[in-house]
Amino acid sequence: MADLIREAPLGQIIRWVTGNRMLKYPEEEPSFELPATYNAILNSSPESEKRAPIPERGQSDFSGRTNSSHNVDLEKADTQPDTDPYARRSDEPLRLTETRSRLSTVPYTNERLHLEEELAIERTQTRPIVPQKTSDGNILVEWYTTDDPANPQNWSNGKRFLVSLIICAYTFIVYTGSAIYTSSEEGVMAKFGVTPLDASLPLSLYVLAYGMGPLLFAPLSEIPIIGRSPVYAVTMALFTILSLPTALVNNFAGLLVLRFLQGFFGSPCLANGAASMQDMYSLLYLPYALTAWVSAAYCGPALGPLLSGFAVSAKGWRWSLWEILWAAGPIWVAMLLLLPETSTPNILLRRARRLRKLTGDSRLRSQSEIDQKNIQPTTIVIDAIWKPIEITLKDPSIAFVNVYTAIIYGIYYSFFEVFPLVYPPYYGFSIGLIGVVFTCILVACLIGVGVYCLYLWTYLIPDIKKNGLRAQESRLIPALFACFGPTIGLFIFAWTARPDVHWIAPTIGITVYGASVFIVMQCIFVYVPLSYPQYAASLFAGNDFLRSSFACGSILFARPLFLNLGVAKGTSLLGGLSVIGILGMFALWIFGAKLRARSKFAI
Repeated sequence: MADLIREAPLGQIIRWVTGNRMLKYPEEEPSFELPATYNAILNSSPESEKRAPIPERGQSDFSGRTNSSHNVDLEKADTQPDTDPYARRSDEPLRLTETRSRLSTVPYTNERLHLEEELAIERTQTRPIVPQKTSDGNILVEWYTTDDPANPQNWSNGKRFLVSLIICAYTFIVYTGSAIYTSSEEGVMAKFGVTPLDASLPLSLYVLAYGMGPLLFAPLSEIPIIGRSPVYAVTMALFTILSLPTALVNNFAGLLVLRFLQGFFGSPCLANGAASMQDMYSLLYLPYALTAWVSAAYCGPALGPLLSGFAVSAKGWRWSLWEILWAAGPIWVAMLLLLPETSTPNILLRRARRLRKLTGDSRLRSQSEIDQKNIQPTTIVIDAIWKPIEITLKDPSIAFVNVYTAIIYGIYYSFFEVFPLVYPPYYGFSIGLIGVVFTCILVACLIGVGVYCLYLWTYLIPDIKKNGLRAQESRLIPALFACFGPTIGLFIFAWTARPDVHWIAPTIGITVYGASVFIVMQCIFVYVPLSYPQYAASLFAGNDFLRSSFACGSILFARPLFLNLGVAKGTSLLGGLSVIGILGMFALWIFGAKLRARSKFAI
C-alpha cells in the first residue's frame, strides 16, 4: 500500500514538499544496495579507471570483492549490437520491449508475444536483468530483475484490479456526464427560453469536446517526463472544479462554455485509458482488460438518463449537473490517493535520475530520456493532428474504420433524441421511465461482453498460444456476424415503435443494435493497432475526434430528422446507412491483406 500511495499524485506532491524525505524509493534508503549487474558494468568500463569504484551501500570496497572476469562477460553480453531489434541470443538478458526506443518498438507482433510468454515464466523467478550499453557509452537503466515490483506488468492481480477499477470508474463518470444532462433539457428550455435544438447544445458540445481532448492529451501523456498519472490528476481536478459553476450558472451562453470545458478536461480517460491498460497487462490478456474499460465507456451515456431522470422530475433541471459533481469528486480523490504511474518510460526515467544521484555517474540513462531529447513540438503536432488525416485520406482500410465507427457512434447518440419522441407519446412513459428504458444498452453491453469474452476464452487465446498471431484480418471474424446486428436492430425499432405494438419490441431492437455494435467495435479496435502499430495512438485519437464530431452533429440533426420524416422513416434511414458496415466489413476481411501490402503505413 505504501508503494501505491507513493506513486500516486498525492504521494509525489508529498515527496516534493518534503524534499523526498518522506515516501522514499528503495534507491533513497540507506540500506539500498546497487544491483551487482550495475556495479559490474560501471566498474568494468574504461571510464572507471578515471574514478574510484562505486561501492554498494553497506560495503566498503566493492571492486575488491568482484570477479573481474564475470564483469567482462556481463559487459560483452550487453554491448554487442542488435542486428534484429527483437531477436534474442541465448546468452542475452531478458528485457521488455517497452523499455526500448518508441521508434523501434512494435508491440503487436509475434516477437512481442513470444517475449512476453518467456517473461511470464521468468517473472515467477528472480533473475537479474543486465543493463544495456549504447554506442555512445550510456548505460540504459532497466528493471533490476525479471520480477521487479516496479514494473506494472509484475504488479499483483489485486493492485492491477484496483488501478483498472479506478480508470474504469473515471471513464464511466466522464461518459455519464454527457447524457446525464438530457433529462434537464425541458428545464433548460423553460429557464432560458431557448428552442429544443438550442437546449441540446450542452450535450452536443460536451461530446465534441471530449473528442477534441485526445488530440492534445494523448501525445502529452506519451512524453516520458510527464507520464499518464499527472495528466489524469490535473484534468480530473479541473473537470470536478468546473462541475460547480456548471450547476450554478445563470445564463445559457455560460452553460454552453462550461459544458464544453467539462468535456474537454474529462477526455484523458478516452485518450489514455487503453494505454494504461496496455501498460499493466500482457498482449495475450489485454483484450479482457480493454473489454472492461470499453464497457464503462459504452454504458456511461446510456445510464446517464436513468441516474438523473427521476431526480430532475422532483428537484429541477440543475440536479443532473449536481450529480456530475457528486460523482466526480470521490473519483478524483481516489485518483489522487491511489492511482499510480503506469507508463514504463516515465518510471524508468525517474529511476535513472535516482541512480545518477546515488552513484554520481551521468552515464546512467533511461531509453526514454534519450528519446525525449529528440522530441520536437512540431513532431507531436504532426503525429496528433496531421498523421490521422493523412492516413485516413490515403488508406482505404482506415477510411472505412473511421467512417463506419462515426456512423454507428452518431446513431447511438441519436437515441437520446428519438426516445422522448417514442416512449412518452406512444406508451405514456415519464422522463424517469425513459431513463429506465436506456438500461437496455446495459443489457446489450453485458450480452456483447459475454459473447466476446467467450470467443476470447474458447477460441482466440488458445489459438494464439498454439499457432501464434495470425493475419490481422482473423480478428474481424466475430464482426462478420455482428455487423448485421446494427441494421437488424434499427429496423426492428423503426417499424415496431408505434402505439399498437408493445414497448418491449422496439426496446429489443435497440438491445440487438447495442450488443452487435459492442462486438464490432471491439474487433475494429484490435485490428487497427495490429495493422498500424507505429501510428496506433494517433489513429485512435483521430478516430475519437471523428466519432465525437459526428455524434455532436447527430444530436443536433436527429430531432429535425425524426420530426420531419417520422420515427419509422428516420430510423430506417439510419438503418440503411449502417449497411455500409456490412459491405465494408466483408471487403476489409477479404481484401485487407492486399490493402495493407500496398499501404506505406501498415505492417
